[in-house]
Amino acid sequence: MKRPLQYLLIACAGLAALDAAAQPAYPSKNITMIVPYPAGGSIDLYARAICAELGKVWGRNIVIDNRAGASGMIGTEVAIKSDPDGHVLLAHTSSYPATAAVRAKLPFDPGRAIVPVATIARAPMMIAVHPSLPAKNVKELVALAKKTPGKLNYGSSGAGGNNHFSGALFAAAAGIKMTHIPYKGIAPAVTALASGEVEVVIASQAALGTQVKAGRARMIAITSVEPSPLFPGVPTAAQSGVPGYSYELWWGIFAPAGMPADRINLVNAAVNKILATPEMKKFLDGEAAEPWPRTPAQLEGFLPKEIDRYKKAAQLAGIEPQ
Repeated sequence: MKRPLQYLLIACAGLAALDAAAQPAYPSKNITMIVPYPAGGSIDLYARAICAELGKVWGRNIVIDNRAGASGMIGTEVAIKSDPDGHVLLAHTSSYPATAAVRAKLPFDPGRAIVPVATIARAPMMIAVHPSLPAKNVKELVALAKKTPGKLNYGSSGAGGNNHFSGALFAAAAGIKMTHIPYKGIAPAVTALASGEVEVVIASQAALGTQVKAGRARMIAITSVEPSPLFPGVPTAAQSGVPGYSYELWWGIFAPAGMPADRINLVNAAVNKILATPEMKKFLDGEAAEPWPRTPAQLEGFLPKEIDRYKKAAQLAGIEPQ
């Protein structure tokens, strides 16, 4: 015969089982979002904005972990070595496939070691010149570069990054020669543009906007395929002298390979719902970027394709493996 205490224990066990069943299988604990770049950059800002909203939806803390170094590869490797259960995610940018395309050796397969979970935003870059340069538009910049081959310097955040690729591809498409000056980050490259140390920088609005507004840099075009409502009245490079040239940035969320498909779908749907809110659209508009929601089906094979695209671009632009 069962005693009252035994009945109580059985009842409590039953309630605990019901409570456990009511709890979502994922996320079952707090989440870490690795950002493989220093705090304050565009991907850091976007990750924090998205994670703040995801935390509200899931009732979990999402901790931002900045693991900068080696052009984003140090933080990426930390993520790759994590449990692929979805409780460690990775925020990344289009710099990742660009860098992976020109790295001679990496301790992992960059196209398959991480998988795309959701995309956040995309944006054109700005082509800016020093105000003293006698080039008010792309056509005049190209003409000047052709008169003085190799004498115009363009700054970048480092070899193999977006600023390097965009500048090298611009020069290749325009049939001109400019000298690449790599810096340790985009901030010093933009400072060099403002001081006249380099004549050209192609970078995001987040990087160049302040100097352009202050008159220490002159924006002459954007790099998207078509004119952007984010930059009203500003022509594309293709429209104004370099047909066929385009270069766009993107930002997204990734996970170690092996994350269950149902959890990828859950995160993807939650992020896309956040991107559709007026608040997030306003936030991204202030950063001169637009929401870029994509489904898991649309992201199938995304990274291998991007890396292959950048490898071809590197050959075209003459960027050697590092």
